[in-house]
Amino acid sequence: MEYSHRLSKLLFIVFLMLPFYITGCSSEDTGGETSVATTDEDEGTSVDDTTLDDPILDDPDTVEADGLDATEISHLTFMREEEKLARDVYLTLADLYPDQLVFSRIATRAEQTHTDTMRDKLDQFNLPDPNPNTNNLPSSLGVFTGDEWGWYFTEKFALLTAKGEVSELDALYVGAFIEELDMHDIAVCPQVMIDRGFSSPCGLEYTDEGALQTAYSALISGSERHLRAYVGQIEAVIGVGNYEAQYLTQAEVDAILGR
Repeated sequence: MEYSHRLSKLLFIVFLMLPFYITGCSSEDTGGETSVATTDEDEGTSVDDTTLDDPILDDPDTVEADGLDATEISHLTFMREEEKLARDVYLTLADLYPDQLVFSRIATRAEQTHTDTMRDKLDQFNLPDPNPNTNNLPSSLGVFTGDEWGWYFTEKFALLTAKGEVSELDALYVGAFIEELDMHDIAVCPQVMIDRGFSSPCGLEYTDEGALQTAYSALISGSERHLRAYVGQIEAVIGVGNYEAQYLTQAEVDAILGR
């Protein structure tokens, strides 16, 4: 009777310890990893039922670099340099016409932010910056070092600043032209990219990457404000309602101007 009692007690203790023994064995078999999350090898992220709806998964900062295709990469690289072009041209024209404050205000308050935003997007997707010395002013003005599109922007900078040197009114037209060009290139596709074999659209109308859609939409909104500012200064000279579109259609420009 006493033996049976001791045996029953021993079996009870073994039964209590059994779950801990099994857990220990499982940990050894998996190298100590006890998480039940499964890994999506293609995306490089851990996914389980508790994180599928976690807002951090929608945070643009968590997007993987390989989420972009060749068209999106080339276009993003292009826009980094195009925003720098706008800043550099406006700073140059601000030096030529110091009394015309629209150039310096847009260059320092907006275009600097825009070019930094494009730099940050390149960094977010682990892409190289074609102009890493952009913020080394004034030495970086008019200097475009990108292997793919640097030549294009070097030519554009020379042409646009030369036109702006003719007169203050011409310089204002240069500013308006850049904003029209910028909106088209962001939304649709730069003509030079099409000439080099890319299909149109290749910009905002093409990408399905949320981080780029948000950034590009913000850039377009900024360009709309800048166009209105330049046209306001131009029409102070030529008369209200007389501005003619330079790159976009007249209907597109009138819609931006609220006409």
